[in-house]
Amino acid sequence: MRLPHPLIAGGGPAGSAIAILLARGGARPMLIERTREAHDVVCGGFLGADAIALLGRLGIDVALLGAHPIHRIRVVAGGREMETHLPFAAAGLSRRTLDATMIGMAAREGAAVERGVTVRAIDLAARRLDLADGTVLESDRLFIATGKHDVRGGGRPVDAPGSDPAIGFRIAITPSPALTTALTGVIELHLFRHGYAGLLLQEDGNANLCLSIAQSRLRDAGGRPETLIPSLGDAPRLGERLDMAVSTGSWSSIARIAYGWRQQTGVDGIFRLGDQAAVIASLAGDGIAIALASACRASAACLANGPQGALDFQHGFSRHVRRPLALAGLLRGAGENGRAAGPLIALLGHCPGLVRLAASATRVGSR
Repeated sequence: MRLPHPLIAGGGPAGSAIAILLARGGARPMLIERTREAHDVVCGGFLGADAIALLGRLGIDVALLGAHPIHRIRVVAGGREMETHLPFAAAGLSRRTLDATMIGMAAREGAAVERGVTVRAIDLAARRLDLADGTVLESDRLFIATGKHDVRGGGRPVDAPGSDPAIGFRIAITPSPALTTALTGVIELHLFRHGYAGLLLQEDGNANLCLSIAQSRLRDAGGRPETLIPSLGDAPRLGERLDMAVSTGSWSSIARIAYGWRQQTGVDGIFRLGDQAAVIASLAGDGIAIALASACRASAACLANGPQGALDFQHGFSRHVRRPLALAGLLRGAGENGRAAGPLIALLGHCPGLVRLAASATRVGSR
């Protein structure tokens, strides 16, 4: 079926944002989302100032959604820790709430939203989606917003042989009163060899624990997240945090996270958004801001220049995020270096302004 309107694969923050903006511009997009209802995913939870500002441009006030305010950052490595103010106001908001709000707004703005529909393959040359039910959809403007999940035919480059890719994990924690007090107003980062974890409170009262670990270290721990954290002798405080939980949910995961990758070239009619455009290390960066910023720029390019706008958009967005991605990658490398993490904490304890500088420099901006 050939559609006269834009076609969007993926209904996360990037896909919903582009649907909202295109609908407001009169383009009447169709959005295809594989899940039937919003749910929490591995990535997300932390909203920096740029993400909050971009959501505000869409008409979404995260405070009205109950987002947990975050003003401080605590960095922990081994037996050392340091804490300082963030250079901006941030927030903790579950992806369940954010995604439901955004995809609902897209439908209200006039986008056609199809949920529970899986994209089996993407044909970039034909700008076509092959759906699981046998339906084929084509458009001259195809937006790929499938997050870190690659679809056959439209995937990003695979890992080089012999590489040790990162695997992401997430678990929801029902915090004890003591853990709630410890995390109130704070994002807590735990650094350890070949990985790191982030812990924060969300609007639903749960603590959200996201963890990135090298495949080799997970394998050494038996290949299961349940056995991983107890095996992290260089992250004792992280284990203590889990011991303060009243209960925990089930682990979710995503494999082979391509940190630092970005799409540098464009093709007429193909707009890659969010993690399909650039993947920033979550230790320092904000993937939600990447998703929203890419949608804002892509919508402007598409509404102004149609399918041909994809070329300038993709190249321009790649340039725009180059420095934040590079700096976030350097910080990730330092944080995951077991020998450097302790001295790094000592340095940051003496010069907390460096943390604030790094936090500011890894933002993608709200324009």
